[in-house]
Amino acid sequence: MIWDIFYPKKCIFCRQLLKEDETDLCRTCRTEAPDFNSSKNNIPFVAGWTAVWYYRDSVKHSFHRYKFRNALSYAEPYGRFLAMRIAQMDIDFDYISWVPVSFWRRWSRGYDQVLLVAETASKELGLPLVSTLRKVRHNPAQSGISDPSQRKANVIGAYVANQNAAIAGKTIMLIDDVITTGSTVSECAKTLLTAGAKKVYCAAVASAHKDN
Repeated sequence: MIWDIFYPKKCIFCRQLLKEDETDLCRTCRTEAPDFNSSKNNIPFVAGWTAVWYYRDSVKHSFHRYKFRNALSYAEPYGRFLAMRIAQMDIDFDYISWVPVSFWRRWSRGYDQVLLVAETASKELGLPLVSTLRKVRHNPAQSGISDPSQRKANVIGAYVANQNAAIAGKTIMLIDDVITTGSTVSECAKTLLTAGAKKVYCAAVASAHKDN
């Protein structure tokens, strides 16, 4: 195709040109990517969670391009990999939702990076995507805070349940981009449970630490 001549497909990690039989990741990165393999579940209010990769090395660099350098084409590959990981959880849930960014951050960045990933995951899994949360407080970015207790305090009251969403009695799969200490998804899950959700599971593209 003409489009592929001018915009050849590249690996979302190492940015090398993909061969005809490769999709999203080159063979080397697909083999060497730091796959998430933890089975721990220590995030308060979250019934269970998973991630695709650990947030380091080529994964981290890829995310920086996606979030801060407008590499929007990464959203679909991230969403496809995330959908496959969610399917491996082998659990039943009613629909997919996501951790929203604040109005200011979406305006300054031009897009909600988690929403774009969630849209693809929703399509791949054939399940509805429902906006269940609004971020009502523009707090400092979690990435700039290292202390776990400060990260937890930073997100308290930052989210409210969307009154137009059917939340009561529902089991929800909440999508995020990166989980570090779990403070953000914990606060979101607590908000949804308070609004009547039955259970909240979480899936992220990456996890920042092995001991999450």
